[in-house]
Amino acid sequence: MSTEDLPAVARFLAANMPSATPVDEWAASWLAANNLPGSDAPNHGMLLLSGDQIVGEYAAIYSIRTIAGRQERFCNLAAWCVQGEYRSSSWRLIRALLSQPGYHFTDLNPSGIVQRLNLRMGFVFLETRSQLAVNLPWPGRRGTRVSSDPEVVDRSLTGDALQVYRDHASSRWARHIVLLDGDRACYVQWRTACIKGQNRLAEVQYVSDPELFRTGFRDVSRHLLLRHRMLFTVVEERVSGGPVRFAWSRSKPAHKMFKSATLTPDDIDYLYSEVTASP
Repeated sequence: MSTEDLPAVARFLAANMPSATPVDEWAASWLAANNLPGSDAPNHGMLLLSGDQIVGEYAAIYSIRTIAGRQERFCNLAAWCVQGEYRSSSWRLIRALLSQPGYHFTDLNPSGIVQRLNLRMGFVFLETRSQLAVNLPWPGRRGTRVSSDPEVVDRSLTGDALQVYRDHASSRWARHIVLLDGDRACYVQWRTACIKGQNRLAEVQYVSDPELFRTGFRDVSRHLLLRHRMLFTVVEERVSGGPVRFAWSRSKPAHKMFKSATLTPDDIDYLYSEVTASP
């Protein structure tokens, strides 16, 4: 799937995966994700064609990450859609993506049938035990500050956290908070999700300082309620580095998977992926 294919793929998705997302935003989101600094995206995914007509696609988002001092190449499997009469050829798309050498693969939102196929392809599940908290107007702790102001976030962060923020700052769906405590700063990336039909759930996708996040979770929760009108917050323990106080275990955590010959689950996060880049 080339950049020139993206408008046609977006129209295909709009016709076959109806949603509230405007047609052009599908194309724009993948193009932006694969043009981030350090990306060497060889394509935007794979197409299934009947003649010159698109009958299926499997989008992909690529990134290069530094893990334990090494440059590692990732391919995140995103939206997969095939017209009904061509479903028997769906496997050709995933095989084409997985045949690309030198990549680690993630699938962060697989449906039930895709999970079963992924297992046959060598994927394994990530531990996604998560906690749900009701956001309350907790009293703020002395010396602690939480801000969503882009200028405050940018000038408060350094190193890898600053780079991650700047890479994702233009994403429409990723949102950003900085938690400040003395001379420490924790970058928190989150996005909204529906609960009982309303966009009132904040899903935390990344924190740069898990210890500070757990310590200041009530401050973050308060900020999400008062500044963003989020009634609930959900965070995976692998993201927060452990359980947070004033939250309870979620009964049905999301399923997420990865495939790698050398990396471990601790090396996998949700940045530079459909979680932050796709509608």
